[in-house]
Amino acid sequence: MFEFEQYIGFLIFLTILTIGFWLLIFLTAILPYWIGGSLMERLKENKRLKEEQEAQD
Repeated sequence: MFEFEQYIGFLIFLTILTIGFWLLIFLTAILPYWIGGSLMERLKENKRLKEEQEAQD
């Protein structure tokens, strides 16, 4: 007879492994792209503000 209780540990292990896998993918692929885009936007904004300040002087 099939007993679900004997597979609970294995299913919990697979769930944690899957969550860890997707977290690793997120941290190595999406996060650097997000940080890089944020830095580029900040540099553009600083450059624009500096140009406006120089134009006023």
